[in-house]
Amino acid sequence: MPAEQIARNLAFVNWTVLAGLAVGAFASVVLLRLFTDATKGYLGFTGLCAAAFAGLAWLADGALPAVAAAGSPVTVDTTWDLPRRVLLAILALGALGYSISLFRGRRAPILGIGTLVAGLGTLVAGALTWGGGVIGAVPLAVQLVILAGAIGGSFAGMILGHWYLVTPKLSTGPALALTRGLLWVVALQVALFAAWVGFGGGQNLAPFGPLGGPWAQFVWLRLVVGLIFPLIVTWAAGQTVKTRSMESATGLLYIDVGAIAAGTILAAGLYFGAGLLV
Repeated sequence: MPAEQIARNLAFVNWTVLAGLAVGAFASVVLLRLFTDATKGYLGFTGLCAAAFAGLAWLADGALPAVAAAGSPVTVDTTWDLPRRVLLAILALGALGYSISLFRGRRAPILGIGTLVAGLGTLVAGALTWGGGVIGAVPLAVQLVILAGAIGGSFAGMILGHWYLVTPKLSTGPALALTRGLLWVVALQVALFAAWVGFGGGQNLAPFGPLGGPWAQFVWLRLVVGLIFPLIVTWAAGQTVKTRSMESATGLLYIDVGAIAAGTILAAGLYFGAGLLV
C-alpha cells in the first residue's frame, strides 16, 4: 500500500523536512540581511531557529538507515554520508555564529554566505546519496533546494509576521520581499511539477503517468494542497502586506506554513516511497 510505503521511509522524510527548514530559513535570513532593512532581532532569532533545525537534522541524519525500506526504488550511496553530515554540522554551527553576529549588530556577509553554501551543499550531498547516480541526483538536488526555499521561506515569513505585530512601525520592505520571493518559489514548484509529471515523474513512467495508478491520490494532494493552495495563500499574504494588514498577513502565513509543510512531506514521501519527483 502507498501509505505504508511512505510510512516505512519516514526517517528520510523527516530529514528532508528538517534540513529544508534549516537551509530555507537561513537563506531567508542571509538574503534579508543583505538586501533589506530587516531588524537584527528578527534576523538573529530566525537564524537561531535555523541553527536548531540544522542541529536536529544532524541528529536525525545519524539515525538514517543504510538502505531504503523494502519496496522503495531509491538506492542509498553511503559514500556521501560523511560529507553530508559534515556539511550539516557546518550549517548548524555557522548559523549559530551568524546569529550571534547579527545580535551584536555585525553584518558578517562572508560568514553568512559561506554557511549558506554549506547548507546548499548538504542538500546536494543528500541528492547524491539518494539520487541513484549523478544523472538522477541533478533533478533531486533541484527538488530538495526548492523544497527548502518553500518550507524555510514560509517559516521565516510566519516569524516575520509576528515581529510586525509587536513592532508595527517596521518598514514593510522585508515582508514584501519575503512574500514575493516565496511566491516565486512556489510558482517554480508548480512549473517543476508540471514538467516532471509530464515526463514521467522520475521513474521513466509514461507522460502524466503519476496522475493515475496507486500513487495518484498522493500526487493530486501534493498538487492541490501543497502547491496550488499555497500559491493562492502566498499571493494573498503579499496583498495584505501592501495594505499593512499585518494581522491578516500573519494568519495567512500560518496557513501557508501548514500547507507547504504538508506538501513537502508528500513530495518527500512520494520520492522515497515510489521514486516520484512531484
